[in-house]
Amino acid sequence: MSEDSSADSNISTWQPVARSAALRPGANIVAGFAQGQELALWRSAESIAQAWENRCPHRSVRFTLGRVVENRLACAYHGWQYAAGSGQCTRIPAHPDMTPPAVCAKTFSAIEAAGMLWVNLAEAAPPSAPALDDAVPPDWTFCRTLSVRADAAGVRNALASRGFVPHASPAALRGALGQVDTAALVLDAQPRLAFIHLWTAAAPGSEAMKALHIAARVLRGEIEASQPSA
Repeated sequence: MSEDSSADSNISTWQPVARSAALRPGANIVAGFAQGQELALWRSAESIAQAWENRCPHRSVRFTLGRVVENRLACAYHGWQYAAGSGQCTRIPAHPDMTPPAVCAKTFSAIEAAGMLWVNLAEAAPPSAPALDDAVPPDWTFCRTLSVRADAAGVRNALASRGFVPHASPAALRGALGQVDTAALVLDAQPRLAFIHLWTAAAPGSEAMKALHIAARVLRGEIEASQPSA
């Protein structure tokens, strides 16, 4: 395998799971999916984005039911708190003087680029983060996230048939919808479910932006209509 193809393989495992702006430092927890894996997405008080398995290792309660406590994520059930970065349990409120057990939440590699949080589900941390900032030009505007009842490969093929080409990552494609320049970031969320994050050079509220919204709905309908029956 060539060096270039190895790099492409590494990049292709990164999934654009959520807008960076959706995560507020030390505040909310956002539910997400990537390749069927349920995720808890949050940002520490130090503003470092986190992507964890959405399951407390103590009693398997979803972390999205809990809360962020500075740089820790607290489970809603018994309140066990886990540190950003390592996922290590650092505090058990019912036993504040007890040394926490060697229990860790499952964490995934996460980077922020092109206005998005990207997650890599590989067991081992990737050797280096790919350059994904070029996936969306810096002065472009977020349009919408489109959910499509189809697998991600089918969505990418549908976009390719409309003239979209990969740009910076296999998950990122550039082309035109409704004659509007568009960047489409495709998330492989679950079997037969993909999300398309759409960015554009069009200004918010402009006629071009409205045309893109209409074209996006048409695209979703055409993709879903072409899917085989379950």
